[in-house]
Amino acid sequence: GLERGAKNQFSTFSNFITTINQKKEGIGNRNSPTQLVIPNIKNVRDLPPICLDVRQKQRISIDTLPQELKAPVPPEPSLPIRTKTVKDFQDDVEKAKSSGDWKAVHDFYSTTFDSFLEINAAFKKDTNSPFNTIEDSGINAKFVNVVYDALLNTPQDVQKSVLKGIINGLLQEWKGPRTKDDLRAYCILLQNPQFSNTSTYVIYAHLLRQIAALTEADHHFLVHWSKKISQRRFKQLVDRLLQFISLRLFPAKPEEFPPMVKCTWWIPSATKVLALFNAANSLISPSVISYTDFYNSTLDHIDLMEEYHNWQCYGNSHRFSFCQYPFIISIAAKKVIIQRDSEQQMISIARQSLVDKVSRRQKPDMNMLFLNVKVRRTHLVSDSLDELARKKADLKKKLKVTFVGEAGLDMGGLTKEWFLLLIRQIFHPDYGMFTYHKDSHGALMGLAVYNSITLDIRFPPCCYKKLLSPPIVPCDHNTLVGICDVTLDDLFQIMPELAHGLSELLSYEGNVEEDFYSTFQVFQEEFGVIKSYNLKPNGDKIPVTNQNRKEYVQLYVDFLLNKSIYKQFAAFYYGFHSVCASYALLLLRPEEVEILVCGSPELDMSALQRSTQYEGYQKTDLTIRYFWDVVLGFSLDLQKKLLHFATGSDRVPVGGMADLNFKISKSETSTNWLPVAHTCFNQLCLPPYKNKKELKQKLIIGISNAEGFGLE
Repeated sequence: GLERGAKNQFSTFSNFITTINQKKEGIGNRNSPTQLVIPNIKNVRDLPPICLDVRQKQRISIDTLPQELKAPVPPEPSLPIRTKTVKDFQDDVEKAKSSGDWKAVHDFYSTTFDSFLEINAAFKKDTNSPFNTIEDSGINAKFVNVVYDALLNTPQDVQKSVLKGIINGLLQEWKGPRTKDDLRAYCILLQNPQFSNTSTYVIYAHLLRQIAALTEADHHFLVHWSKKISQRRFKQLVDRLLQFISLRLFPAKPEEFPPMVKCTWWIPSATKVLALFNAANSLISPSVISYTDFYNSTLDHIDLMEEYHNWQCYGNSHRFSFCQYPFIISIAAKKVIIQRDSEQQMISIARQSLVDKVSRRQKPDMNMLFLNVKVRRTHLVSDSLDELARKKADLKKKLKVTFVGEAGLDMGGLTKEWFLLLIRQIFHPDYGMFTYHKDSHGALMGLAVYNSITLDIRFPPCCYKKLLSPPIVPCDHNTLVGICDVTLDDLFQIMPELAHGLSELLSYEGNVEEDFYSTFQVFQEEFGVIKSYNLKPNGDKIPVTNQNRKEYVQLYVDFLLNKSIYKQFAAFYYGFHSVCASYALLLLRPEEVEILVCGSPELDMSALQRSTQYEGYQKTDLTIRYFWDVVLGFSLDLQKKLLHFATGSDRVPVGGMADLNFKISKSETSTNWLPVAHTCFNQLCLPPYKNKKELKQKLIIGISNAEGFGLE
């Protein structure tokens, strides 16, 4: 990277770049960078939005834009003729390494990066072709990669010449719309590995600002071109942007950067450019990188609720908030936002109940502040559903569970136990509950998210897409809910055999109409009766052919996953949102809703061991060493039983095992006693057993017979 030499060299550039918003008073020699300043660029709040206010649920879809945008296109200036090939460049580098004479390499870099025209002259696949489509950027990616891979191993003066040339390109007077050559130059400059070094951040920031300020049509091209970048380099670009944001928020050496008040546009510009790569990533399946690779864990340490409230109050107007770009917020951070939002709703509802009671001159009762659910274990499902049906007005209050005949007080543990047992019964295949009571089920799932409880359930992924369609319940009850775009991949998760058959239909090489003899009509059994449905008007008279089979498959999948279950899923949707309604849901992807609902099924007992706290024991005590030897040797089933015994749930929360705050306390009782757990506090009370065999025996008995609560 650029060490001390580069920083000293560019102190003068940093100084004159601070005058970036001053108007140019005179232009002298255009080859002298010290006589130029960047022209006035729009304030960041005026930049065109990369996504609309997510609360409108009308985010810009890159796919909805036409293939070729009919915007006025300025003429492309003629490019200089540059004939150096990849092989020529590699030969020059090898000669320079052996001889120590870097002049040829220096000349190439200083010329190539001196202007946007020169960048195109060097890296455009064919300087005589316009390459003005979204399908082909016209960039010689191999040459770009070779040049950048060699750059950081060249002498400092070569690297400085590149940065100096980039400054020249950024400082030119922009008039009117950008050409496709300009967009190509931006795309190439973004890949410069020098921008990983903080000493280049001033230049990098101005590059990001110019890209963020491009028109929506120009962004459209950059997004489609970016999806063609290789996975490794795409990931490097994303990581570089995330690092830039992190170090601007929490600089290791604050003196390296201008004061925050003078560069408030740095983070918004970088985030908007990151949004372009996120859009590119979502355009192809499978995506280039995982959506989690866009998470910036640094944001976990800022005031998230202030970000959330700013977004709620100002939307996508003049105040930047990371909530406008939820792809950058980690699931752990989103969980915090949802938890605190739920707590505030609980407090607000409880306060209103108290005010209503006092205003009617009635005596306040502490129970009125909670959603009190009282159930018998022998009638768990019927009692629970009766309670929820009778207390719909209290669903937004803090949940408190009482098991009839048991003395346990609900400090969180009984709630977890209730959810665990109830969900297991409701989803048992022999019970049939899910078929007929989707509204109750939706309310249960909403209660779990609202009360920060993870559930041992597994829905197909499309269910979570449908739950967020839309993420806020429409005011107009005639608006369709739970309808989303579904694909054959979604059907594979639910009906793999049918999905495989439809996939075979799509790839069939013979005559579909003659060999399959199918129409746009499907049949479904309902309560023992076969019913027929047309996938489109007069579908029973329209044969499926080689030409229309894609339409047939898409309509069939849509029928199965949307239309045929609309009434049932709408009840489930309204049940979920009756409890969990929150603007915070707009921040979530369907995959993230699943994680919040279900947690993680992966048990990492070694991670739990590392994060466990002790009371009365040291981690080196013999009893503790016996305990972990036994637990790490348990089967997965016994490990889940231990987790359920100690915490009330066998699911791992969003933040992993460390988020359990698991504690082992020393029990001063006889070693003839079994272990005891306080599930409200995720605490295991362990007597000091004399040997490993006794500990294992007592622990297995305890965790295998763990139902019911009492008071000590």
